[in-house]
Amino acid sequence: MTHLARPAIALPEHVVGTDELCDDIRRAHPDLPRLESYLRIARATTVRTRRFTRPLSAPTVSGTAPIEERNRAAYEDALRLAITSGRQALAHAGLEPEDIDCVVTSHTTSWTVPSLDIHLLHELGLRPGIRRVPLGTLGCAGGAQALVHAHRDITAHPGANVLVVVAECLSTATYNHADASRESMIYKTLFGDGSGAVVATGTPRWSGPSVRLDDALEYVLPDSIDRYRGRLSAAGLAFDSTTSATRALNDCLPEIVKWLDARPLDFAVVHPGGPRILTDAAQGLGLDPDPATGDLRHSWASLAEYGNLGGSAVLDVLARTFDAPPAHDAEGILIGFGPGFTLAAVHGRLLHLAG
Repeated sequence: MTHLARPAIALPEHVVGTDELCDDIRRAHPDLPRLESYLRIARATTVRTRRFTRPLSAPTVSGTAPIEERNRAAYEDALRLAITSGRQALAHAGLEPEDIDCVVTSHTTSWTVPSLDIHLLHELGLRPGIRRVPLGTLGCAGGAQALVHAHRDITAHPGANVLVVVAECLSTATYNHADASRESMIYKTLFGDGSGAVVATGTPRWSGPSVRLDDALEYVLPDSIDRYRGRLSAAGLAFDSTTSATRALNDCLPEIVKWLDARPLDFAVVHPGGPRILTDAAQGLGLDPDPATGDLRHSWASLAEYGNLGGSAVLDVLARTFDAPPAHDAEGILIGFGPGFTLAAVHGRLLHLAG
């Protein structure tokens, strides 16, 4: 059996409000046609604040730093957050670094070799012979996909301890005034920086909430490569999407419903990719849609407070679920979505362990 401990979330220090971002965008693009229309769409993301690793005025955020500098900053900052969340996740699970048998990492917002798995092995003091699963280019699907890999590793190695760490520095990737497209204006206000980590284990040592996983799903929507995609230019990394992107989750819902096979959902941890994803998920899965009190309230709260944290966002929603857990033996899912269009999900039960 795979048990998940409470995730650890590490966030940077610079809190940036949506009004501040909109003012900065107006400053950078005073003559852009339809700018105010773009900003109204951006505000509709419902994000109030997000965290950046560096000030809004930094060369690697709203400035004109070249791609080499942006890439270096994005990785250095993401690694710093990953070390913090990884250490906290071990503490939540009551484990020491030498107890870890496998590390699964996800990082998309910079190109670095070696990547998070190797650096974390050294920084956290993990054993040099552990299994490593480094994931790249998954974007927002990274957290859910990493949990799928962790579950399968424990299934293949009963009793194993797996550390999952996801870290993204989206401010250097998406907050770039060289890109003035409609999509870029939305992404400038949608994303935030952060890292999430969680321990998956076959032998839980903690007391309190635990999610016991029993099933996993991976799915790639056919003919969907162009819906969400990354683009590298001399200015840096950018994310593009098409108008059909907003329908992607709906197009995947038949596969999700088929996989669930009428299993009840007492709770749902859904990646807070944006309002359309959350409203479609609630409708398609038969969940209470109220953002304040409904089944996806933790996803809505995460989106408003931190923005879309990329692959670590779903771990923040899971952490909020642990903080206000449903009743013992509640049945539910965790699901994430990313470029491709891809989805990854796990199904399980929330248990209250006696320790």
